Amino acid sequence: MLPDGIAEILPADALQIETLRRHLLDLYHSWGYELVIPPMLEFTESLLIGMGHDLELSTFKVTDQLSGRTLGIRADITPQAARIDAHSFPRAGANRLCYAGHVLHTRPRTAMGSRAPIQIGAELYGVESLQADIEVISLMLESLQIAGIEQIHLDLGHVAIYRSLADAAGLDAEQRRELFALLQSKASADVQNWVQDNVPEPRAAAWLRALPRLAGGRDCLARARDLFTGAPAELGAALADLQRVAESLANRYPAVELFFDLSEVRGYDYETGLVFAAYTPGHGQALANGGRYNGIGAVFGRDRPATGFSSDLVSLNTLGRAAGLEGGAILAPLAEGAEGETLWRAVEKLRRRGEVVIAALPDGAEGEVQSRCDRELRLENGDWAVKPRA
Repeated sequence: MLPDGIAEILPADALQIETLRRHLLDLYHSWGYELVIPPMLEFTESLLIGMGHDLELSTFKVTDQLSGRTLGIRADITPQAARIDAHSFPRAGANRLCYAGHVLHTRPRTAMGSRAPIQIGAELYGVESLQADIEVISLMLESLQIAGIEQIHLDLGHVAIYRSLADAAGLDAEQRRELFALLQSKASADVQNWVQDNVPEPRAAAWLRALPRLAGGRDCLARARDLFTGAPAELGAALADLQRVAESLANRYPAVELFFDLSEVRGYDYETGLVFAAYTPGHGQALANGGRYNGIGAVFGRDRPATGFSSDLVSLNTLGRAAGLEGGAILAPLAEGAEGETLWRAVEKLRRRGEVVIAALPDGAEGEVQSRCDRELRLENGDWAVKPRA
């Protein structure tokens, strides 16, 4: 009855997901991130600009009957947040924004994945300092812990490493795209062959051939420093950034396993610095990811530093072990006259305290009552009291 990749969320899961959403937004609020609610539809020229070709392929497009212009149904909230920072809600200095809402993809991004995930995330604009990246990664890890993700593996990379090596090798735009595709597919042997055929300068070729092997624990940073002696200064700065981030996160989250992949080029089209993704054992896709994407606001008139992360709320709920808040319900029996009035006042008090109170109906709702109500209101000595159901 529903298209492939589109699912409805029924009461039990909906309650869990909404509870998790509230907890996460409360977390972001406590860190100073302010909630924005962008529209589902925007003109495509503002929705797609600056975020790479993949986002355009993921975006449903429709024609606006009022203006005749093309509209896009958002596939990612990040560019909308960037537009808000640059145009609708500009601030000098830091601007912390968060969001939660449905996005829609033309195709699922993973096999059996949803085409209508609920994206939740946070973005920090206006701060170039590495402390901003550390704050955003820390907030992402806090989010996963609140969701009940018990084992977290954090992958760290830096797109400046590939960019600086491509510059050193003198690669043109087409060659960069070809090598990018090979690195993205983790085809190490194909990378070796491609470099041999396309990079004549020996030192630059050796650096590029070594890149796919530079993955692992913190020791791979030391290996990279030795290997890239004489490489562009931008590469050395990127390795120093990764080292600083690793030290800070290891102190804050000693249980989180850190992994480095120096050939990581995810988001190369638009990301400009540190990139990161969080995984948990048994789940092949990232639970949350993000990175630095300076300059995206330039298309809206404000060239701002930016870093952020996002996640799929439904996946977090499915994989996490966050405790639910629902603890059953109270049955309010049928009552009329004076008893009905006092019952109404008792029910109001209970609901204000956060209790779920279900009123009995003359024509039944017995299935709901039996499944949800573990207590009931009984009239004792003129007062309504909550008692366990017999």
